Amino acid sequence: MVEARRILLKISGEGFAREGETGLDTERVKALATQLRKLTEEKVQVACVIGGGNILRGKQSESLGINRATGDYMGMLATVINGLALSDALESNGVPTRVMSAIDVHKVCEPFIRRRALCHLEKGRVVVLVGGLGSPYFTTDTAAAQRAIELDCSVLLKATMVDGVYDKDPNTFDDAVLLPEVSFQQVLKQRLRVMDQTAFTLCREHDLPIVVFDMNAENGLLAAARGEKIGTLIKN
Repeated sequence: MVEARRILLKISGEGFAREGETGLDTERVKALATQLRKLTEEKVQVACVIGGGNILRGKQSESLGINRATGDYMGMLATVINGLALSDALESNGVPTRVMSAIDVHKVCEPFIRRRALCHLEKGRVVVLVGGLGSPYFTTDTAAAQRAIELDCSVLLKATMVDGVYDKDPNTFDDAVLLPEVSFQQVLKQRLRVMDQTAFTLCREHDLPIVVFDMNAENGLLAAARGEKIGTLIKN
């Protein structure tokens, strides 16, 4: 696996809600904050990109009769809500944070500025990145890949609701096999589902390893950040 001093953690919005529900589950947020505190104590620099699917997904807006671009902006605002919740939980744990947004919400967040974000990381603050990339039609996976490259992170940790990447859909095939390690080329050749194509291409072209793991696994984030064997590692 990959040991990292500076990591980019991508957290799906679903990870902020109870399974099968929407909204915020404060206990889940607190549990995540506890693991992040332990990482900062180990001098790991942490940036987090937050999803908003527990509140609204841009793609869902079309079924509600909302323009896709408008829906994406609504989804960006949902990530701000999640980011503020995580920041508050971290601060309550004694961890200094900065919430930085790609969209202008200066009353509650700093604007994302690369050099300022790097300064926060160097000072031991957890940087919570919200608002996606600030433009519609881009997923938070793409935002995570972009920010990880911009901030010189050594690995992108993708916390999901599954325990890694399988050779085929485990929800459809009982004989699906978890793959502990695959190359970017294998993912392309076998058409494995990791993240959206734009995000995946960014990681592949910039040689950024990805670890996909189950955020509900006990101390899963700690294990992934420490380079222990968990989930699936994708690298060149």
